Amino acid sequence: MKTYHVYIMSSPNKNSIYIGVTNDLQERVKQHKSKSTEGFTSKYNCIHLVYFELFNDINQAIKKEKQLKKWNRQWKNELINSMNPKWEDLAMLW
Repeated sequence: MKTYHVYIMSSPNKNSIYIGVTNDLQERVKQHKSKSTEGFTSKYNCIHLVYFELFNDINQAIKKEKQLKKWNRQWKNELINSMNPKWEDLAMLW
């Protein structure tokens, strides 16, 4: 069974965040950290994984991603704080 993650990457200064969905969280975070593709995360240095959520259904994951993208910044910060109050790079645990 495939699993999917909705995740949030942050810049070190916490000024910029990126929300995405993937079926391979470790590989996708590695791509963001290495800035191997041009885009928002490389432009704004979003290299810290600060939040993620697991789903078994891609449609539910995409629905959650779209929902989070519509939230205001305060709600997004509160979500991150609920899982990761110090905004530590969760990928450092791998």
